Amino acid sequence: MTSTPVLFLSGAGLPAWIWDGVRAFLAGESAVAPRPSAPDASLDEYARAALEAAPGERFVVVAHSSGGVVAARLLGLAPERVRGLVALAAVLPRPGESFVRAMPLPRRLVLSALMRVAGTRPPESSVRGSLAGGLPPEVQDGLVADLVPESQRYFRDRVAPWTAPADSLYVPTERDEELPLPLQRRFAVLLTGTASPLPTGHLPMLEDPGAVVAAIGTLPTGRQ
Repeated sequence: MTSTPVLFLSGAGLPAWIWDGVRAFLAGESAVAPRPSAPDASLDEYARAALEAAPGERFVVVAHSSGGVVAARLLGLAPERVRGLVALAAVLPRPGESFVRAMPLPRRLVLSALMRVAGTRPPESSVRGSLAGGLPPEVQDGLVADLVPESQRYFRDRVAPWTAPADSLYVPTERDEELPLPLQRRFAVLLTGTASPLPTGHLPMLEDPGAVVAAIGTLPTGRQ
């Protein structure tokens, strides 16, 4: 589909294999950003790990869900390397915000309290319900088995000033119970364009990988 290198930033705890279907359609290089090894890694460490894994000197970032926070920090660290940004049902904090602070009240307070008490790994009921609802049981089983907790700082560190690249696109998901469409629209205004909502839940790369590939290809930098 595209020969432009692509760096994928997964949502919190999600395994790299969620992108396999999308990556199979890409003609160029691609990579999924790894997590830092330290359990208390800072947001900066997440962004630097992503930069080290990038598949080229300049690349398109595809950020899903909370991966949008890492994308924002990455853009603050090395904006010259990012040719374009596709935010896929992503949380995009404004400068000075964290993932938690980007959420509206009272969701922000509830989320913060839950993470302090129960940690950052979502419970199985949430994975099978709002996160992966509608996906085949075997896919849900794989997600439950492979999800890992993120550092608390991943969610709480505030991002430094960042600017979206000229070629940037928000791709909303219409049937999303994890990040409802009205909330996605609040983040979409930070980018230069917004696509029509995909008729999927929160994991469109598993539900309709072809539609995700098509969205990546709409960026001028993503076309051959």
